[in-house]
Amino acid sequence: MSSSPYKWGVVLIACMAIFIIVLDSSAMNVAISTLVVELNTSLSVIQSIIALYALIIASFMLLGSKIQDILGRRKTFLIGLIIYASGTITATLSINAGMLLLGWAVLEGIGAAMILPATTTLVGASYKGKDKVTAFGIWGGIAAVGAAVGPIVGGVFTTYLSWRLVFGSELVFVVIILLFRHYLTESKPTLKWKDLDIVGALLSIVSLILIVLGILLLTKPQNWEYVSVLIGSGAVLFVVFLWWERRRIKKGMEPLSDISLLKNRVFGLGNLNSVIQQIPLAGFLFIIPVFLQQVTKLSAFDTGLALLPASITILVFSLIGAKLSSSLESKYIIMVGFLIAAGGTYILGGVFNINTQIIDLVPGTVVFGVGVGLLLSQLTNITMSAAGDDQETDASGLLNCFKNLGYSLGTALIGVLLLLGIFGGLTSGIETAGVASNMSTQEIQEGLIGYVEKMQTGTPSIPPELVPYSAQIIDSSISSAMKQTFTVLSLILLLGFITSIFLPSKKKAG
Repeated sequence: MSSSPYKWGVVLIACMAIFIIVLDSSAMNVAISTLVVELNTSLSVIQSIIALYALIIASFMLLGSKIQDILGRRKTFLIGLIIYASGTITATLSINAGMLLLGWAVLEGIGAAMILPATTTLVGASYKGKDKVTAFGIWGGIAAVGAAVGPIVGGVFTTYLSWRLVFGSELVFVVIILLFRHYLTESKPTLKWKDLDIVGALLSIVSLILIVLGILLLTKPQNWEYVSVLIGSGAVLFVVFLWWERRRIKKGMEPLSDISLLKNRVFGLGNLNSVIQQIPLAGFLFIIPVFLQQVTKLSAFDTGLALLPASITILVFSLIGAKLSSSLESKYIIMVGFLIAAGGTYILGGVFNINTQIIDLVPGTVVFGVGVGLLLSQLTNITMSAAGDDQETDASGLLNCFKNLGYSLGTALIGVLLLLGIFGGLTSGIETAGVASNMSTQEIQEGLIGYVEKMQTGTPSIPPELVPYSAQIIDSSISSAMKQTFTVLSLILLLGFITSIFLPSKKKAG
């Protein structure tokens, strides 16, 4: 491969695959209002679909990683790509939210869970020495670029063409990958289907889905009675999954994943910090567009433009952070990253009101981007460094599983906190307005919540005399809820700082 003029064929294919997967995670957040209107759905439903896309990837990641050992990495990659392509077609042609859920969250999610681990092993097996370092650098850089340009790509397509083209354009990449699939090398299967840990796969998938669904149900008070059941059941099943995997390892049977890795202090804390870092990032990318499109009435393109400073800063400082690691310990860069990101969310918490403009967000989003960029540059490397060569596949599967779980939890948890904050703010807003009406405060509140769920499109189901006050009541409630939610984001990032203190230094780790 190294002597071929096309020696970078494998990494270019891997980069195209990772690019379209990452693009989905960030491009569609700016299209929330358009999706609500065109698919006749609600904000909570779109939030659920975004969260479930990352959740399905996380839930099926360990299974997708293990299937490589049965089918071979090339075949696993190509099957995942076909499933992903069927998802993009379904999402492109969606006529309702259910179809978008099936195409984007389910089919694309399962496809991505097979593609992501395979790209890691394909790149790792195709290069040696400096070429390997370069290949993984390119691969990681393209993933960062995909996340950075996602909001602008989504904004351009949604505002000037159609959000469907975000998905439709991905088929071009799929076709190119299939045309150049001969560059991909196959690996010899080391397991048979009978060796697959089906019970472990089911336990891991069901447990994670129950936990996130429980959080998503918090948006509606009438569903709160089911929340503790779902989250509790999910937590119990996850503990059972860990016990089951440990039992299989002790018996000398093939586990779904080598969870003994989690006992390693660096690997365990690295994954914990990855989850903590992903929660504010996902929450930030979800609630900022909700605020901008509801309160400041920005288009999808302008929303993407507002997120651009953060995107560029994250990309630049992930590259700077990688250079810094040659002179500074990763542990300290991670600690500083959490503190700077927390400073960014603290600054942002003070800028939200009904008169907020894009320019007001720039200082906070840039500071946040610096912190997140530094974190992204270190967490993968420090976590993977704890795994031996024979554990790389399992380590990569677990890390990607936890990272996507963090992203899903961020969209679900932070989105729920925002909606609950809005819900609480509406009550005092209605009472302050003091307009007499034949509807109770609760009925008016429900009408306004329904209007928020529709991204303030159409007409609110409230008395006509209250309609002139509705926008101000809602916008004030959203602004107040944004401040509270960003306070929570700051606390989560400070928690990350505290947990990163316990990462061993190089001297101790060595």
